[in-house]
Amino acid sequence: MMCGAPSATLPATTETQEIADKVKSQLEEKANQKFDVFKAISFRRQVVAGTNFFIKVDVGEEKCVHLRVFEPLPHENKPLTLSSYQTDKEKHDELTYF
Repeated sequence: MMCGAPSATLPATTETQEIADKVKSQLEEKANQKFDVFKAISFRRQVVAGTNFFIKVDVGEEKCVHLRVFEPLPHENKPLTLSSYQTDKEKHDELTYF
């Protein structure tokens, strides 16, 4: 994978779900809503000075949210950050850079 270019969209893994779960409270605070369903469906990874994860999350009722989560380099010893998000997405919406 080329540094800086996002990977292809891949099915979500256990790690993807863990990342989504770790930023769920940040999303709920920023979006000012609670999500009863929060299941990662797919993701893309972009290696920068750290890693951006673009994650499509099923939030129930045929709706999805797209998350951009930044994971700093391990030696920085910093937490995951919800950099950006998009709500009111559908399952068929492509996971793109945002």
